[in-house]
Amino acid sequence: MAIIATFNVSSFNPGPFILMGIPGLEQFHTWVGIPFFIIYLAALTGNSVLLCLIFKNRSLHEPMFFFPSMLAATDLILSNTCVPKTCNIFCFAMDSAILLAMAFDRYVAICFPLRYTSILTYHIIMKIMMGIICRSFCIIFPCVFLLKRLPFCRTFIIPHTYCEHIDIARLACADISINIWYGFAVPILTVTSDLILIEISYVLILRDVFNLSSQKALSTCGCHVCAILIFYSPAIFSVLAHRFGHNIPHSFHILFANLYVSIPPAINPVIYGVKTKQIQDKVKLLFFPKRMTRG
Repeated sequence: MAIIATFNVSSFNPGPFILMGIPGLEQFHTWVGIPFFIIYLAALTGNSVLLCLIFKNRSLHEPMFFFPSMLAATDLILSNTCVPKTCNIFCFAMDSAILLAMAFDRYVAICFPLRYTSILTYHIIMKIMMGIICRSFCIIFPCVFLLKRLPFCRTFIIPHTYCEHIDIARLACADISINIWYGFAVPILTVTSDLILIEISYVLILRDVFNLSSQKALSTCGCHVCAILIFYSPAIFSVLAHRFGHNIPHSFHILFANLYVSIPPAINPVIYGVKTKQIQDKVKLLFFPKRMTRG
């Protein structure tokens, strides 16, 4: 059980919210926690190694490695900030935008290889980064005011493993229709718009790839598509299940919510690290220096 100190969300509710974990599975919390802890360690190790390699090796200080490093940094924060949930959702929105930026990066690299460095300059990349942060902030910031307006006069016990916007809103003694529709519509619209733009990028990329018959480019795109599927599929399912899955056990909702914020950060370093030749060589040099020296 964890206690999350909150500021005065309304005049009716000075005091803390209490997180109860997964309802109905209290006796199995220790066993359920073991695989999540292993996944957390994998995410922490993988993303830390990836960031360290990109930061320390000047040969990796190129635009094509900037977005994977942003994704790794965001995944580190995502893995470490389940409480408060605000930071978690903020980083979730950033992940979606970074995947879109990476699709644009691959589009420029494959369709305009000779102009890649002139199009994606560091100045442009910094603008993209600031745009990603600002968009994520604008998506999550209204949740603060949507919760602040609500009177909380019921229980302060949250049947969840972390503070989620809609779960806190359901404890209020007022109409939460706006909270429900904002929590449903904004993520769906954001994800849908990102997916449409990513799809357009990949239609253009695949057209050029098949014309050039480039296996290397196809492999790079395949890695990115895997990351997109791993990120978006459970996220969309979780949002739809919260809105329409009234017959789904609440314990399943909570388990799935924990999976979609823990598995992508653990898998992304493998997808982008192992499948990228330059990073793969640096990882081998880091862990097997003698073997690489002999080679």
